[in-house]
Amino acid sequence: MSFEPADRSLPFPRQEGWRDVLVIGGGASGVLFAANLLRQDTDLRVTVVEGRHLLGCGIAYSTTDPDHLLNTRVHNMSAFPEDEGHFLRWLQDLPNGADYDRGSFVGRATYGSYLSCLLSPWQASGRLLCLKADCVEIHERDGGVKARLDDGRVLKGAYAVLATGHVVPKADPSGLVSGAWDTAAPPAPGAPVLIIGTGLSMVDQVLSLERSGHSGPILAISRRGLLPRTHAAGTPLKVTREDLPLGAPVSRLLHWLRALARQAEGAGGTWRDALDGIRPWVSTLWQGMDTDQRSRFLRHAATWWEVHRHRIPPASAARLEAAMAAGQLLILKAAFRRAERAADGGTLAVITPRGQRAEDRLPVGRIIDCRGIRNDPEKNAQPLIAGLLAEGAARVDPLRIGLDVTGEGRLIGRDGRASGRLFALGPVSRATFWEITAIPDIRVQAGQMAAHIAEIETAAG
Repeated sequence: MSFEPADRSLPFPRQEGWRDVLVIGGGASGVLFAANLLRQDTDLRVTVVEGRHLLGCGIAYSTTDPDHLLNTRVHNMSAFPEDEGHFLRWLQDLPNGADYDRGSFVGRATYGSYLSCLLSPWQASGRLLCLKADCVEIHERDGGVKARLDDGRVLKGAYAVLATGHVVPKADPSGLVSGAWDTAAPPAPGAPVLIIGTGLSMVDQVLSLERSGHSGPILAISRRGLLPRTHAAGTPLKVTREDLPLGAPVSRLLHWLRALARQAEGAGGTWRDALDGIRPWVSTLWQGMDTDQRSRFLRHAATWWEVHRHRIPPASAARLEAAMAAGQLLILKAAFRRAERAADGGTLAVITPRGQRAEDRLPVGRIIDCRGIRNDPEKNAQPLIAGLLAEGAARVDPLRIGLDVTGEGRLIGRDGRASGRLFALGPVSRATFWEITAIPDIRVQAGQMAAHIAEIETAAG
């Protein structure tokens, strides 16, 4: 998927009557939205702005490691929920297409290629423009939106959709801690490695270290030491809205989940069938909680939910288990305190094992932060989001996990009013939707938002 060269002047040629939707971020969320909007029966034009990655790849799908697999089967990864076989048909057109079926787990780089291909047909139509740049400022102006790019260009549009993805934490001030997605040379083959976090990103790092020939010990730590569960075949329970304990306290919600799991097991299935049955209703359950109950869920239940809900392919689980059985990988309940420079110039990881007050200092060759994707959106804000927050066009939710948006994805400002032109999509809207980080959820949101904007435009004439 190609981008326009940076020196192309603005405004771009427009067909009479066309209007633009600016999509800020060309990762999975932005591409899924653009593809869904371009399929709508409107004359809206789309401009996608992405400065860091190949279109469609973002952080998750820009990996080149073939061991980094999707954590969801092929049949749930189509860009369009009404066309379950779309991704599978694309795969089967590849030279090795016969290797795939609807239950396959494929590499994330392959999925990134799929997303990149989604928009290719639209470039020739004149309705799509892709710009290689970063958006650093955006405002509602004169009945539309204006966006400024990092090269000084200014874009105008009718609407803007923020599809900026996960909040990336700022670099560790010591310079001794690598991020989960940082590009760096592998550590010395026999050097100890400390991984902070024991979730999905940790699994990827262990597999990458193994592929690079790393032979040294790997210590992964987290507060509870929980690992993602493994996928297995099953059939989701049928759960309707009437079954949901909307507004119930977290304790009752967990009791209901356990009852569903027992129901699934009694029918010859597993707890996976219960979780998969409520998956379409997770955002509804979240929105039924008040702020206090959401806070309790994040403190006491979110980690347990995530390791059961966000599972790993059997092949990845087998390699993780083999590394633990061989003694190379150790999982420890502990807190990471800081990184220090040792007297010999090496790196020390300072941790506190659970139940212990004294700090332990471990000499390591690499510290990798895999603590996950819930990062304060204001503390770690990039210039675009920082500017929206500063001027009051956006606000952070009370639990500081995302921007406040309406059910349609409209940004809510400091004054509590919803924007008529600025929308947010995907992980940046987590505060309202909670379970909005995986493709099966994002594609639904993208389709609904595309239809909503198309409807607004049609009504406006």
